[in-house]
Amino acid sequence: MEEFQIHQRLLDDCHRLGRLPICHVLLHRNAALPWFILVPETMATDLLDLSAGPRDRVMAEAAAVSAFVKDDLGYPKVNFGAIGNLVPQLHLHVIGRRPEDACWPAPVWGHLEATSAYDEQALNRMIGRLETACGLAVVKDDTG
Repeated sequence: MEEFQIHQRLLDDCHRLGRLPICHVLLHRNAALPWFILVPETMATDLLDLSAGPRDRVMAEAAAVSAFVKDDLGYPKVNFGAIGNLVPQLHLHVIGRRPEDACWPAPVWGHLEATSAYDEQALNRMIGRLETACGLAVVKDDTG
């Protein structure tokens, strides 16, 4: 059996924050928008290929992160997607949106030109808030 690993492109594009029971939680390095990427620990490549139980757990974790984006971060809209054209590994995008954001109303893919970076303090605050709101378990590694 193959050992589970997060695709290198995701690790290159994101900060690794920790994990929920079934998904690893990443945060896109571009801080222009709160863009979370959930990577379920599975070898399935498409969300709809998961059997009902794991699929329901993945969706519950995505819903928890979506609620965090709305309730804790104050974004009125969340975009959600499981596209996987560039990265074949199953991963889900949960992105906070608001009318005044950098590419509203267009989708972020191919339209987000604004860039900003998270500093270490902002990342630590985000991790702490996710621990409280969603039960994020911090996983220490040096891929951050």
